[in-house]
Amino acid sequence: DVVETQEHYKSRWRSIWIMYLTMFLSSVGFSIVIMSVWPYLQKIDPTADASFLGWIIASYSIGQMVASPLFGLWSNYRPRKEPLVISTAISVAANCLYAYVHVPHSHNKYYMLTARALVGFGAGNVAVVRSYIAGATSLTERTSAMANTSACQAVGFILGPVFQTCFTLIGEEGITWKFLCLQLNMYTAPVLFGALLGVINIILIFAIFREHRVDDMGRQYKSINSDGEGSDVLDQSTEGSIDHVAVVALNILFFVILFVFAVFETIATPLTMDMYSWTRKEAVFYNGIILSAIGIESVIVFMVVKILSKKTGERAILHAGLLIVLVGFFILLPWGKKLPNIQWQDIKNTTIPRTDPSEMLAPFWSLPELQLPSNHTAEPVGCPVTQSWCLNTPMIYLAQYISSDVLIGLGYPVCNVMSYTLYSKVLGPKPQGVYMGWLTASGSGARILGPVFVSQIYTHLGPRWAFSLICGVVVISLLLLEIVYKRLIAFSVRYGRMQE
Repeated sequence: DVVETQEHYKSRWRSIWIMYLTMFLSSVGFSIVIMSVWPYLQKIDPTADASFLGWIIASYSIGQMVASPLFGLWSNYRPRKEPLVISTAISVAANCLYAYVHVPHSHNKYYMLTARALVGFGAGNVAVVRSYIAGATSLTERTSAMANTSACQAVGFILGPVFQTCFTLIGEEGITWKFLCLQLNMYTAPVLFGALLGVINIILIFAIFREHRVDDMGRQYKSINSDGEGSDVLDQSTEGSIDHVAVVALNILFFVILFVFAVFETIATPLTMDMYSWTRKEAVFYNGIILSAIGIESVIVFMVVKILSKKTGERAILHAGLLIVLVGFFILLPWGKKLPNIQWQDIKNTTIPRTDPSEMLAPFWSLPELQLPSNHTAEPVGCPVTQSWCLNTPMIYLAQYISSDVLIGLGYPVCNVMSYTLYSKVLGPKPQGVYMGWLTASGSGARILGPVFVSQIYTHLGPRWAFSLICGVVVISLLLLEIVYKRLIAFSVRYGRMQE
């Protein structure tokens, strides 16, 4: 046995903490501008419409989906410093490009699209981060390290909008530096701050990060992509083939988990506007508070999971997390008789309370309070008649919505961290860069398809169909988990080198 020295242990964990920071900064890069993209886009290019905004939001995930396997492959054969530094540098350059998208005289929206796609491309380094942490931790350390990584990612998503809010104090005009052709305002300051954090991250990678690799029992040995010290004695621990059935199953489960949460995030604003007659401002404000609370809940769950998994094992916790998510979406199904307030055009009150579906048999002209508006500038609220399901689908009560938020906020982080942990354990001591790249890519694909699902199914068929289909998908994923349950074991356990 090659005993790990105290110095090696400290160096290994310093490097892991740099990976936590990298994961945090990747998520901040996504969320720090998410609230201001639309007004900034309208300001720099009036020709851009809401559908183009959808492409800009999706471009981040598309860039990450393309880059993750590439950076993962790179990290398998070369020192991980290379893809980490290059990817972070791409994100820094992309953030600087975003700050200058107002300069060209035309096609500004395409420059913004390119900038966000490149930021996403740089964020493909999360595959390198996950693969490094998997290779630099023993089985007993793995769940805790993966939970910390996911917690850093969640904190980044929470703090990004907070940073954005602080920068709104600068205002839309801000300061103009003519010699740099730069406008420092509430739209550009956040990305420049993100670029500064990226530069600091690159410096820390050069100064502190070192390549380390340990086997499942925590014994150090030489990494194939490192010139550092280590032992080749334990290379026989990599002998044996990876269980690709388990790998594919976990990729599918991870896709479902990310898809379900992407649907939940996307549907929050339109659902609450339709069901509770909230204005755009109210929906953004209240859902912002709810999502922030879910983010805090997630961080707490990540910490609890580290302790709980030692007693029950990762598979059981993943199973429980999926069940909680299923219950969360099942609660969202419309059950009562009360219909949502209907948004009729050219009506003074803008909403008409309806309680009984049989009232829909009454002729249009007999509906109450049909008056022409005295103020055409008032924002119409309620469920729009252009969505035909509004006329016959019962409303989802606020208590249902809040209860669902709490459950999904509990189940999602559990599933997220357990998927990563099980995946890394199934892969074992072999280089995991490419495999982690595919897992990250499947998550990015889910975040692209989730909003598309919402825009089509929810808009045309309503919440009953949308949430029923989600429940069906989660049930199928639970069945898949049952089928492969016994195969989701650590590589070393599978080959009898360790006890489960």
